[in-house]
Amino acid sequence: MHVYQRDQIEAALSGADVVAAIEAGFRAMSRGEAVIPPVGEMVFDRPPGEVHIKYGYLRGDDFYLVKVASGFYENPQRGLPSSSGLMLLFRRETGQLAAVLNDEGFLTDLRTAAAGAVAAKLLAPKRVDRIGVLGTGTQARLQLRMLAEVTTCREVLVWGRDPAKAAAYRHDLEPMGFRVEIADTTAEVATQSDLIVTTTPSHAPLIYADQLKPGTHITAVGADTPGKRELAPEVLARADLVAGDRLSQCITRGEIAHGLRTGCVCLDDCVELGDLLLGSQPGRPSPRAITVADLTGVAVQDIQIAKLAYRRLREREGVRHD
Repeated sequence: MHVYQRDQIEAALSGADVVAAIEAGFRAMSRGEAVIPPVGEMVFDRPPGEVHIKYGYLRGDDFYLVKVASGFYENPQRGLPSSSGLMLLFRRETGQLAAVLNDEGFLTDLRTAAAGAVAAKLLAPKRVDRIGVLGTGTQARLQLRMLAEVTTCREVLVWGRDPAKAAAYRHDLEPMGFRVEIADTTAEVATQSDLIVTTTPSHAPLIYADQLKPGTHITAVGADTPGKRELAPEVLARADLVAGDRLSQCITRGEIAHGLRTGCVCLDDCVELGDLLLGSQPGRPSPRAITVADLTGVAVQDIQIAKLAYRRLREREGVRHD
């Protein structure tokens, strides 16, 4: 059994094609090859926080995975990161623990951002003049970095509740080649962007249907528990195409779940990202279509990135077949 720390994992994944690994996972899931039980979850009030337990395997694969990921949103006030966690990779044939990936939440953040890039690759308009971002935290930064792999746009409009954090976001991202402007309201982001990524833990809508211009794509990332939402349900009603990472999971959490409860969307009209990747469902209907991708975070993403990290870690140690 091998134990790896965050710095080792980050170094091993430098230059890795994470987007391709996540795409392969979505394809396998939509082909029915993934065994993924319902999400385990604990939600805390004082202080506010949540813990997700996600686990599963792909049929015919060498490993199964168990992940624990937490988010405690007052941690920055204590000088601590808001998210943490680890992944446990087991050998499927024997049940033996192959690796402890003590990534402190890094792998979860990275695979989430990679899924955002997959969604944009499939659904964003061919020409993106401005990327809108809601949120200024880790995911807001990683999403932008991953989007650089699938779009040439570097014009960014960001909104955050804390002006100081928005200024820090601009300071950190501009050296990477992005030109970042700070919006005073979420409405500015909605009305002035072609590709919008929402990354907040909001429990109330931040974007409304009448704010969107034709041709807009939204990747909604923040609503990964049943109580969270960032989009008004009417956004889904107006959308020409709504995609989810895993529709059976989107029934209980995420933007699709709120749309179903309010009657603004029908599950039969939604598609999975994996089906779009496989070509079994049509993609973006037209240049002026409004599209939404609801990313609730699926264990197949964790399986894929954990395997990728483990194999690259072992290769760095001189072991190519394990």
